[in-house]
Amino acid sequence: MRKVLIALLLSTCAVAQASAPVSTQSATQPAANAPSQDVNAQKARTLLEQCIQAMGGQAWLNVKDMQQEGRTYGYSHGSPTGMGTLFWRFWKYPDKDRTEFTKQRDVAYVYNGEKGYEVTYKGTMSMDAVDLKQYLLRRNHSLETVLRGWLEDSKTALFYDGPAIAEQKHTDSVTLLNKNNDSVTLFLDEHTHLPVKKQFEYRAPDRMKDTEVEVYDNWRPEQGIPTPHSILRSHNGEIVNQRFITTVKYNMGLSDQMFEGKVNYEPKSRPSHPE
Repeated sequence: MRKVLIALLLSTCAVAQASAPVSTQSATQPAANAPSQDVNAQKARTLLEQCIQAMGGQAWLNVKDMQQEGRTYGYSHGSPTGMGTLFWRFWKYPDKDRTEFTKQRDVAYVYNGEKGYEVTYKGTMSMDAVDLKQYLLRRNHSLETVLRGWLEDSKTALFYDGPAIAEQKHTDSVTLLNKNNDSVTLFLDEHTHLPVKKQFEYRAPDRMKDTEVEVYDNWRPEQGIPTPHSILRSHNGEIVNQRFITTVKYNMGLSDQMFEGKVNYEPKSRPSHPE
């Protein structure tokens, strides 16, 4: 009789175990990770929103065009190549840009959409293909493109990378990864939330990876919009250009005609780019 009761008890336990819900570590792992991922993305978004507010908030987001004046310096192997060149830059969101060089303003580089032109006293020629590609890469990763375009796209992933030292400043590092699997990392001053540095990487045909960096400094308000008056650009760790801006004006109502180009000259050799 005792053996029969034991058998019945064992049988009942087996049935109960078989009917109980299965709970494994792999089944619960995504749920456990989800809150952590959400918190990280929210931290990144909060920092980026603070950055936009620090740069002027809605006033910065509503900028339609900009005019700059200053001096630009080209670099070779980490040293300036000359005494610098005067420049006048005219920019219109999202894809129009014109920069004029020298006192006579007789050299200009004009970009409109995916096209680029070099303008000299001899005429207008198409932009060198390599120079145009480099410019478009920088434009597609600019602060305006990233913070006014990528950030508004629901398919863009945001990551808070943690605290970091950038240009001898304490910053928060945030990375945006867009729907094309293209990323930009911003280093934001932990006190002012203004951008200190921007960095992105891309693959070149003859290299495994190239790195472009821009450093922003000397922020001062222009028409109520905090604006960097010093911008340094480096390529693969080597400085290639630095601009010191003396005058900035926003929303001047620039005409689209400033950015038009009609090729009427084909040179045997191209002038050097004054950066």
